[in-house]
Order: sequence, then structure tokens, then C-alpha cells
Amino acid sequence: MEQIDMFGDRKQTAPLASRLRPETLDEFVGQTHLVARGKILRGLIEQDQISSMIFWGPPGVGKTTLARIIANRTKAEFVEFSAVTSGIKEVKEVMKSAEENRRMGIRTLLFADEIHRFNKAQQDAFLPFVEKGSIILIGATTENPSFEIISALLSRCKVFILKPLAEEDLFALLRHALEDPRGFGDTKVVTEDAQLHSIARFANGDARTALNTLEMAVLNGRVDANGTVHVQDEVLSQCMNRRSLLYDKKGDGHYNLISALHKSMRNSDPDAAVYWMCRMLDGGEEPLYIARRLVRFASEDIGMADSNALQVALNAFQACHYLGMPECDVHLTHAVVYLSMAPKSNALYVACEEAKKDVHDMPAEPVPLQICNAPTSMMKELDYGKGYLYAHDSIEKLTKMQCLPPSLKDRRYYLPTGEGLEAKVKERLEEIIKWKNDPHDTGA
Repeated sequence: MEQIDMFGDRKQTAPLASRLRPETLDEFVGQTHLVARGKILRGLIEQDQISSMIFWGPPGVGKTTLARIIANRTKAEFVEFSAVTSGIKEVKEVMKSAEENRRMGIRTLLFADEIHRFNKAQQDAFLPFVEKGSIILIGATTENPSFEIISALLSRCKVFILKPLAEEDLFALLRHALEDPRGFGDTKVVTEDAQLHSIARFANGDARTALNTLEMAVLNGRVDANGTVHVQDEVLSQCMNRRSLLYDKKGDGHYNLISALHKSMRNSDPDAAVYWMCRMLDGGEEPLYIARRLVRFASEDIGMADSNALQVALNAFQACHYLGMPECDVHLTHAVVYLSMAPKSNALYVACEEAKKDVHDMPAEPVPLQICNAPTSMMKELDYGKGYLYAHDSIEKLTKMQCLPPSLKDRRYYLPTGEGLEAKVKERLEEIIKWKNDPHDTGA
């Protein structure tokens, strides 16, 4: 636990991103939907009427900076708290101090950085103090609050969503860094606009990444006889040898990307599907995880419309198991394109979900006696297997025997579509149902 030092000197040895951290809303870059003049968050900050809130967004978009701007403006005691270094003991100590402040008429604003890292017990400890107004909680998180923050606490906070910065915003920020004395304003640095745009694209909406990349390129630039620093393309290329894709295999981005892959395939868009698959692989996703999702998709979204889709997906899984990365990427591409282009049917998924619902909601009725096994004489005396009709004994290879419990008689779960090969299955099933319902045929 530590209180923000709002008056500390910014040393030139600090990272560029730290030296250039905005101190006012007018210096703040991006998030105009929240902090432009006339927007609600700007009004709350300028009027010092902050209520409990959560800043949700990817890294480097200004969550902590906004908290520090609030710290500069508020008349309340501002306490910064990190989930990484603070436990339940520290939480209780802060809450005790905040309660004492409240009794003296002093507000306490508590900034909880990476609030998603607080466990349930720690979050529960905040709750009563937020409820009675002892603290105003400001949390910052890169994870979806609806998954990571307990509902009771979340319901008492306004969630503000911060977006990745646009390329033009980052370009302006980089140009500012070269001109501001807190940055490289006191050093003559020669760069091209194309280089700054390249950094902005590489940063992928993250201001911290953009500034760190610029700093690395300048510090490793060529210095001529006049002391001028020239940023070189080859050095810049080394600084950007891997794009930061904001991909966390356990976080919200993970689920968004697999959702994008799944829905692109469902929409029969192979180009989008291959792109999202490659995004996952480039972010370090385990190829077998992607392959397992493809196996699920093959039955959930294609099913009987093309039963070969399941075999293709299983083959891709096997290929990934044998080869691993990077060679198995082409096998995943094969499967992704096949599944994207296959006819679509969710009839199997619907049948499974409807059957599970009946199993859950209805009484667990006994198996009808006619389809019970009767391995002993006693069971036969109890009519186990009585009335069983052996389908192979009939010309049609069908019987009119009821196999569902009486309460579910004639219940339909599988409703085939007319897509792909499932059209033939539909035709066959309709013939079977018509035959079973024909009163003129006894089914003997």
C-alpha cells in the first residue's frame, strides 16, 4: 500500500512512457468517447464527483493514467493499491483507515490496479466499505469484469470501457515524445513519418509499447558528428521483431479469438477463419487446443450435413499431435477451410441440448420393460424384455415398438435439416416416421 506521490520529480532515467505520462485531461491521448469535453467521465473528474468505477481495457490505453489524473484533481485522500503486492491484511488496514477518515468527513479514493488479480475473499473485504461509502473504489483491469469481479461488487461500480488507441493517436503521441523536453525534445532526433507509423501499427493500440519501441530505436540510433540521432530502419526492424497481439491464453482475448474463429467458420468465411486461427497461433496458442475446438465444431455446426467433417477434424488433431508447431499450421488450415466450406447443420447440437434438458427437468423414469435386458429367469418372470420386437425379423428392418418412456412418447429431438448429405437423412427419417404412424400396417 502506498500513496501516490503527486509532486515527485520525473527523472530522465525513468522510462520514456513514465516521463511522458499525462498529468491533465488535456494531455491525455485517446478515449474521446469518455474524456472529450461534454463526456460523462470528464465531467465527473473535473467536478471531483467520482463514484466507484472500473476501468476495463487492454494494456497501455490509459487506465492507470486516468487514475493518476483523478489523484491530481481530487480533494479526497487517494490511495493506490496493487493486487500483486497486497494481501487480505493490507486490505483490512486500508479499510480501517478509510472508515476513520469517513467519520472525520474525509473521502478515501482507493485505486486498485489489476483488480482482477484480487481473489474472492479480498474482493469481499471491499464490499461493505463500498456499500456504506467508506471508500470510493476505482479498479483497473485488462480482464472482463463480468467474469473476474464478484457480482455484488460489480453491481456497485460503473464500468468504463477503454479502447485500443488508433494509429493516428499513437503517431501523434510519438511525434509529441520527440518534441517534448520530458522526452527527446532536448535531443535532435531524425525520423521519418513512415517509421513512426510503422511503430504505431506495431504497438497495436498500446501507447506504452509504442513509446518503449521508440525509446529503444532512438537509444540505439546512429549518432553523427553533430550529435544528431538518426533512427535506422534495420534497428527499428529489430525493435519490432514480434508484434504484441494482446493475447492471453487464460484471459478474455483468448475467448474472443476462439469465438471469432468459430463464428467465422459457422458463417462459411474461410478467409476470416484462417486469419483468426493464425492470430491464435502467433499469440502462442497450443495447436492441440485449436484442433480440439475444430473437432467440437465438426459435430456441433456441421454434423450429419457432412459427417466427413468430423474425420477431417480428427485427422488434423492427429497431425498436430505428431508434428506440433510450426509444421502443423497447414493441417489446421486444411481443417479450418474444410469446416468453413462444409454445409452447416446444428441439428445434432439441438438434439443433444433438448435431450439433456428433458433429462434434467423430468423425472428419471424406468426403462420400458420391452427394451430391458433379461439375463435371468427371475427377470423374465418380472416381464423384463416382454414385447421386445427384433427389427431384423421384419422385412422393413423396422418395428413400431416404443423405446422412450411413456411420458416422452413420440418426443422428437433430432430434426434433420435439408443441408448437404443431411437431406438424405431427413428423407429417410420422414419415411420411418410415416411407416410407424401408418394405422394400416401393424408392424408385425
